[in-house]
Amino acid sequence: MDCQATIGAVTPQPITHYENFPVASLLCPPQLRAPIAALYAFARTADDIADEGEAPAAQRLADLAAYRADLQAIAAGGAPSARWAAVFTPLSAVLRSHRLPAPLLGDLLSAFVQDVEKTRDGAGYADRAELLDYCRRSANPVGRLLLHLYGVHDAEALEQSDAICTALQLINFWQDLGEDIPRGRFYLPEADCAAHGVRRADLQTLRSTPQTTELIAASTVWARATMLKGSKLVHQLPGRAGWELRLVVQGGLCILDKVDTLRGASLHTRPRIRAWDAPLMLARAFAM
Repeated sequence: MDCQATIGAVTPQPITHYENFPVASLLCPPQLRAPIAALYAFARTADDIADEGEAPAAQRLADLAAYRADLQAIAAGGAPSARWAAVFTPLSAVLRSHRLPAPLLGDLLSAFVQDVEKTRDGAGYADRAELLDYCRRSANPVGRLLLHLYGVHDAEALEQSDAICTALQLINFWQDLGEDIPRGRFYLPEADCAAHGVRRADLQTLRSTPQTTELIAASTVWARATMLKGSKLVHQLPGRAGWELRLVVQGGLCILDKVDTLRGASLHTRPRIRAWDAPLMLARAFAM
């Protein structure tokens, strides 16, 4: 899960994970770099607990429970444990100074827990509604936290932010099919698969067929429509923040273009943004 890639943060540590979208952008307002870095560190560390290494599911879930206990401690004004002090000490300061809504951070953790449990059980998502509920917790809190930092609180902006963040999460799923499926992660909803005559066994071969090609194409249409639904938010954010978001939106749409061009081959070929994509992305960002 790469919801943290939507943060667009500047972090004090070198980025060692591949991110779809810029996490060290010079467009980030200087006064928000430290708060955004603290949010990024929180999400990245939790993602690593859920995702990285060879730990069994039981250990991952226990670690995420301990991580949540530290979040609850600082949200109540207490001190975190020593284990993740480097994450929670700066986050505690940001929670106080910017009055961040801590329940949004809890939503992120619930999504990480669900990811571990779904992978452990080899379970997928029954339909789009179930997958969207996951996105509501795995991605949408990131956008809402950023809007809070930018001082944007109106209902329309929050809905547009949710649409962008959900789209980014969906795009990440369709980009990572060839990596997720072998790891027992099935994000293509079962109802969509059935509608296109695709079985899980078909996906596990990682070979494209006319049916899987149609399924992936329908999935990119869904993600693109969701992104465009929220894209007007770029005009509501001031200065650098608006330009940062333009590039995030265009980065997501660029990945969708690449998935479409592969015509189902994203089951075994991971599309990436390359340096030569930058001019077109910039041109499209200016045209928004």
